[in-house]
Amino acid sequence: MKSLVILLPFAVLLSSCGKPHANPSPAGETKKVDTLKVLSLKKGKVERQTSLPGELLAFEHVEIHPKVTGYIKQLKVDIGSIVRKGQILAMIDAPEIQSRLGEANGKLQASKARFQTSLDTYNRIKDAARTEGVVSPNELQKARNQMLTDSADYSAARYSAASFQQVGNYLAITAPFNGIITQRNVNEGAYVGSPNEKPILVIEDNSKLRLRVAVPEAMTGVLLKDNQVKFSAKSNPNQLFDAVLMRKAGSIDAATRTEIWEFEAKNDKNLLKPGSFTNVILNIYRGEDSYLVPFSTVVTTLEKKFVIKVSKDTTHWIDVSQGLNLPDKTEIFGNLKEGDTLVVKGNEELKAKERVAVKFDK
Repeated sequence: MKSLVILLPFAVLLSSCGKPHANPSPAGETKKVDTLKVLSLKKGKVERQTSLPGELLAFEHVEIHPKVTGYIKQLKVDIGSIVRKGQILAMIDAPEIQSRLGEANGKLQASKARFQTSLDTYNRIKDAARTEGVVSPNELQKARNQMLTDSADYSAARYSAASFQQVGNYLAITAPFNGIITQRNVNEGAYVGSPNEKPILVIEDNSKLRLRVAVPEAMTGVLLKDNQVKFSAKSNPNQLFDAVLMRKAGSIDAATRTEIWEFEAKNDKNLLKPGSFTNVILNIYRGEDSYLVPFSTVVTTLEKKFVIKVSKDTTHWIDVSQGLNLPDKTEIFGNLKEGDTLVVKGNEELKAKERVAVKFDK
């Protein structure tokens, strides 16, 4: 037993001496360089089809309020009535206005008679004054002054009568343009003319419609092919209608970051209804070629978007902004030039100023 115990430590020692020792890595060993798939940056045409929501509006829309207070004497139209410009829509009964108009006309006739009398008197005295000593100068001047006074009264009476005549014209409410009555909020006998009341009638011109589309800020710099779009409405989902771009707002709405583009669409058959929501198809393009890269090339973080450029086997982060998205590529803008080498699949883990090897993607 003692000899076994004594020999065991020597066996362990010999066993450990027989194992090879691990050699430490040389201090100057080169770190392995990653090989990345890259592409050569090129420009290309940016053309795509996109769809945006839109809204149809009447070409002209007017809420009709009476300018005088009174009672509806006659209502000659109802909702759906087709009207022509100048057509009488309603008559208002306001007896006090008619009384004032009659009074003004009476005063006009009286002032006209006084003026005519004083004018005749002045002319006779002026003719008589040509004979020396017949009429005194003071009497001639007095006749002239009376004629001028009556002339001023006559002019004032004419303006007053014309004013009441104009107010009297407001008793007949007429259509401001050709259109259709879309609302009627009163009945015959109703009192109208109070402030803040609903319009008695609403008239719209729906022979052609305005199509308004809120275009996102990123798309406001593009061009629209032929300045035309096609759109569908929920009332006719299987039919496409044409519209022509007529005007742009020229300003970005701060709340929605969009610009309003307004189109015009013919509605001769009345298939389209103002107030309808639409799906608008736009064929857009850039006026000049832009840089296009795969979606995987653009790295997006919480702080920014960038691409990884390789120059002299060293990586560099280049900040970019994205434009339009195509089916398999995206448009980018930044401090880049044609022919730059970009990593095809960028990511945050590939830091800037790292040494890499490149392999161009086929």
